[in-house]
Amino acid sequence: MANTTLTAGEGPAWPARLKDAGFWAEWAALVGLIVLVIVFQALNPTFLSMGNIASMLVAAAILIILAVGQTFVIATAGIDLSIASVMTLGAVVFGQAYAAGLSLAPACLLALAASAAAGAVNGLVVAWGRIADFIVTLGMLSAASGLALILADGKPVTIIDPALLSLSTGGIGIFGWSFVIAVAVAAVAHVVLFHTRFGTHTLATGGAPESATAMGISTRRIKVAVYLISGALAGLGAILLVARIGAAEPAANTSFLLNSVAAVVLGGVSLFGGRGTIVGPFIGALLLVALVNGLTLLGVSQFYQPLAVGIVVVLAALLMRFQK
Repeated sequence: MANTTLTAGEGPAWPARLKDAGFWAEWAALVGLIVLVIVFQALNPTFLSMGNIASMLVAAAILIILAVGQTFVIATAGIDLSIASVMTLGAVVFGQAYAAGLSLAPACLLALAASAAAGAVNGLVVAWGRIADFIVTLGMLSAASGLALILADGKPVTIIDPALLSLSTGGIGIFGWSFVIAVAVAAVAHVVLFHTRFGTHTLATGGAPESATAMGISTRRIKVAVYLISGALAGLGAILLVARIGAAEPAANTSFLLNSVAAVVLGGVSLFGGRGTIVGPFIGALLLVALVNGLTLLGVSQFYQPLAVGIVVVLAALLMRFQK
């Protein structure tokens, strides 16, 4: 999220800022999360129980990781529609490698490599083929899904491994290992995006590509890199997904794609590039998981849950118009 700390002479005081629509646009995800927590806790006291909080954090881990990858792509004014299918491909590669007799570590590396390779292909075609990212990643969505089904022959592979079981059930207090990994990924991503030359070049590529090229920035390489990052993080998400459900499923879950974009929008990242944040999508992912969890606890039919998510995302997009 943007830095809203003000000093004397730099802008209006906090009371005035609270009346500014731009303030609410910048902090929409955090304000929305706080409101949801208050409302759901009032309606169902079990919402903030330790067990339910732990469950929500574990459920949010994969979405956080995917949202971070999506953030790097969207910061360059692109979009990765293939992220969920690439995650499915990584999961299938992981499952097939493990079933073939490989140990856990090599199977994980193969999953990461397969997903990163798919992301790199996206980046190469977008950057060097000069084809719209929407078309390229839409094609990869279908290609990765098809390849996953072919490799798995349409059948899930059950994986029972003590280390994976520990990854899905262990943790520190209410913080499961998968959530700890997601926090670590977000922290590293924040440092990379805001405290490295690569991060500066990424934001410049999305905000002013012609000026970035004039300054000697290789915008093509940056685009290849961000799609590769998105693919690699999808591979990490695949490992956590297999650990969570205990199987490598060849069927892609499109809700991960929609929610990864939704978390980025809720987090205040500009879909036109040049403006990014890691904290925002992190909170956005938590908000979406809290929304679905709260509705489930209240007994609301799951048919209405996508409707609620869609309404929240559209409202956030409307609020983004007031960003400064």
